[in-house]
This record gives sequence, C-alpha cells and structure tokens, in this order.
Amino acid sequence: MNSISQYRIRRKEVLGPGLKLMDVEAPEIAAKGRPGQFIILRTYENGERIPLTIADLDSIEGIVTIIFQEVGRSTNDLGEMEAGEFLEDFVGPLGQPSEIKKFGTIVCVGGGVGVAPIYPITRALHQAGNKIISIIGARNAGQLILEDEMWQISDELLVVSDDGSIGEKALVTVPLQRILEREKIDRVVAIGPLVMMKAVSEVTKPYAVPTIVSLNPIMVDGTGMCGACRVEVGGETKFACVDGPEFDGHKVEWKLAQQRSRMFLSQEKEACEHGGGRCGCQK
Repeated sequence: MNSISQYRIRRKEVLGPGLKLMDVEAPEIAAKGRPGQFIILRTYENGERIPLTIADLDSIEGIVTIIFQEVGRSTNDLGEMEAGEFLEDFVGPLGQPSEIKKFGTIVCVGGGVGVAPIYPITRALHQAGNKIISIIGARNAGQLILEDEMWQISDELLVVSDDGSIGEKALVTVPLQRILEREKIDRVVAIGPLVMMKAVSEVTKPYAVPTIVSLNPIMVDGTGMCGACRVEVGGETKFACVDGPEFDGHKVEWKLAQQRSRMFLSQEKEACEHGGGRCGCQK
C-alpha cells in the first residue's frame, strides 16, 4: 500500500455533465494495482476521504485513472481541480482484486459511473479467454461513458438508457433477463448504484448464476480499523475495504446496505450549502 503525500493530476477530461476522468501520477499504485481494487484520496489536508474504484492502470507511465461523478461537496471539490495540481493523499491499492480466470460466458453489467470500474474487470476477463456479454446503462446519452472501450473487449454489447436517448429504453435488468433465458451464463459481474446491483442479483438468483457485486459504502481509513464500511453478507459482518469490495450479490443484506448509504445525507447537504450548493445533492 502506498501513501506518498502528494500526487499530480496528469490529465483531466469531462465525460459528461458532472462526470470527470483524471489520470493521476502514482507509480507504486500503478505497478501493484489490480482490477477490482480501489484508492482513497483527499483533495486537501482537512478534506474528506473519498473511495474510488480504479478505472485503469498504466504501470509503464505510472498512471492511475479514476472516473467519478460529482454527487457531493468532496467530489465537487475534486472535479474543480485541474491538470498540474496535486492531490493531498492518494492511497492504495486497497481491497481484494477481482477473481480473474476462465469461467466461460460472463455478463458484465455497468450502470452509470459503475461502467468505469467494470471496464478493467471486463478487459481482464476478456483477456483470460471468457466470452463477454456486456450491458451498460445510463440515465441518458450524455451520461453514458466508455461505450467504445467496452465494445473493444466484448463479444456483444448492449446499451440501455432511462429515457431511450441511446440504446434501448430500459433498465439493465431487461436485456439481462433475455440473455439468461436464451443461453447458459456462468457468471455475472455487476457494478453500479445499490438499487441496480440488488435488482441484478434478484434477476439472476432463480437461474443460480453466481453474481458478483462491488460495494463501495461509507469508508474512513480503508484498512478495516474503523468499521465504517461494514456490510452484512451471508449473515456475517464483513468490511468492504478489506474483505471486499466484491461480494456474492445473492448473500448481501441489501436493505441494510441501502440504509447505511443514507446515513450522512443531512451532513452532506449542509456541506454542500456551505460550499455554494454546486454539488449533485443540491440538484
């Protein structure tokens, strides 16, 4: 694990409204990181710790790519930083990497900004010789990310949107249901909003298809010491930062996970108001 004090933003790209990509110089993390792992960053000394799943790694250039959506004060502050500026902290790689091997036919599902972390996992599974069927979705065409990149590593790519402005007007579970009915699927990997991952898990359960989800709850230290990221999986308490972030979607206690995700909404709203109300929770 690396914890050098400052990291330079090499590149910044706006992917869509409130969606940003940043390449960060972090050679040690780039050398050790694996698909499925995450980092925790701070924009300034007294800033909030933000957990973000690694979107891509370049060990030669020493670059870690992150993609995030401005949904609160801290991500809004991060989104206002520019190339050439330095992050206060950039710690990782954290968490357990994805299990990458030849399973057979895999459906990889990414919803919203969850397409970013599903991308390196899908690429690694593709390179391992699996048949890849990818489903990516967003609220609208302007919010869809990495479509071309996902095409390159998928045997089949299905695109959906809430408003029908790109692809099929549907939730990701609609094409997933059709796929499960037409052929044998050996594994499903889904990353996105909690409600999406819960729905995917409910669709796959009757087919007994192993379903892996990535939980990114409230985190503080990222090392399992504080217990802030505890989740219930299979009736046992797990810590997403050290036991996860990936878990069996059929065993996650989703109601509890959703309750915990809303624990600090009032504090986040207050922080946004003090920051001028520019962030996503004021929209």
